[in-house]
Amino acid sequence: MSKRETYESKTEELLLPIAEKYGVEIYDVEYVKEGSDWYLRAYIDKPEGVNIVDCENVSRALSDVLDAEDYIPDAYILEVSSPGLGRTLKKDRHLEKSLGMNVEIKMYKPIDGSKEFAGILKAYDVDTITIEENGVNRVLSRKETALVRLAFDF
Repeated sequence: MSKRETYESKTEELLLPIAEKYGVEIYDVEYVKEGSDWYLRAYIDKPEGVNIVDCENVSRALSDVLDAEDYIPDAYILEVSSPGLGRTLKKDRHLEKSLGMNVEIKMYKPIDGSKEFAGILKAYDVDTITIEENGVNRVLSRKETALVRLAFDF
């Protein structure tokens, strides 16, 4: 397991009782470097959506636990937020909750001249993601998929 994966996994483990206490679910945890800064991001959600108070409560509690555990030697910025409307669907649990919804998919390489596809998420498995585009199913390779996110119209 990489350093990043270890930090994300440990943070998610520590975040679980905090999320339960405040009535939110963990959507994702990521540890990323942007420019010269490291960020530890926790995305939380609940059916009616999270608000600023949810984020503040979870952030304060998580910050205290992270200070006590002190397993990340790098300086980092902690952020706790909602995954947002156009949330990225990284994990199987994200895809499962999004079946039947409109998604946008970006591929690493063009397929039939395009790297971007949109449609209704119909199915997924270890190797593929199936969307319905204009009444036709399109099966895309997961390993060749750069990004899957919920599509939203205003």
